Amino acid sequence: MMLAYDRKRITRDIDAVFHPSAQILPLVKRVAKEQGLPDDWINDEVRQFLATRESKRDLPIDVPGIQVTVSTAGYLLAMKALACRRALPGYKGDEEDLRFLIRKLKIGKIDEIQSWIDKYYPDDSPSASDRSFLAQLIKEESS
Repeated sequence: MMLAYDRKRITRDIDAVFHPSAQILPLVKRVAKEQGLPDDWINDEVRQFLATRESKRDLPIDVPGIQVTVSTAGYLLAMKALACRRALPGYKGDEEDLRFLIRKLKIGKIDEIQSWIDKYYPDDSPSASDRSFLAQLIKEESS
């Protein structure tokens, strides 16, 4: 969200998918050691949440051997709406990102969020509690 949407917020890791993992992971650990970063500063577990090709777009960065892509706003909204992580002490959760995406995509109804979810995760929908939370965010952001 920081790269693609100029979100000024602090994150503890970078979500990335890289190939071949066996060759890249030692380099990730080396960078962590040299820069004083935690070993998990790059999160490659994001691969389990990847959806269709239309869920991402290329960033115009010209570095040989590296392709940088970012998730589309609609895909991020679907993913974050399904996760719907609430804030905890020391953890901000998804609320700020959800508010940003609701504004960016001009979401006015909970059904519009479900439409984005259906596009990428056709068999999923938020729980009743999460739908209520999302509806409240929509109401607050459209006021």
